[in-house]
Amino acid sequence: MNAKPFDLGITVGRFQTLHTGHVYMIEKAIAVCGRIGIFVGSSQESGTFKNPYTYEQRERFLREVFGNKVEIYPLPDIGVGNNSTWGDYVLENVRKRFGKSPDLLVSGKEERRVSWFDSVEGVSVAELYVPKIIDMSASRMREFFISDRFDEWKEYTPKALWDDYEEMKAAVLAAKDNLYTDSI
Repeated sequence: MNAKPFDLGITVGRFQTLHTGHVYMIEKAIAVCGRIGIFVGSSQESGTFKNPYTYEQRERFLREVFGNKVEIYPLPDIGVGNNSTWGDYVLENVRKRFGKSPDLLVSGKEERRVSWFDSVEGVSVAELYVPKIIDMSASRMREFFISDRFDEWKEYTPKALWDDYEEMKAAVLAAKDNLYTDSI
């Protein structure tokens, strides 16, 4: 029997540099959900300044931090932005992977995301908004690589990823001048 209030929670993010704010949000999801699905957005894109890492790298980084406490899946962009069409697409992917709709959407952004699902009849998804505990963004984390500020990067990075610094930095440096992006 699951003693947690929600069976299935999901979170959606690019994690284009995973930092302690992401980790805090996912840990809160793990605390209240029997299962957690992490859907890695813009999974089709890599090698750009906005999305330097491949889906496989991001999946591995998440796995290094969370082990088997979460399930991780790719979620390619479909070019529609944050709206109910995107919500339909997210739900379709969740149902394909889990055979059901999520009970909880866990988000770290200030804007409401549960409105993604407003147009879907018969679906009720609760939302857990996890406020920021640090003033950090993945963009700023990428800047730490560009200016080789290891100590600052380390301050906002889960210890499980510290050995990946050189690999992560190399990907960011290789992509820093490629400003093209398909992701929204």
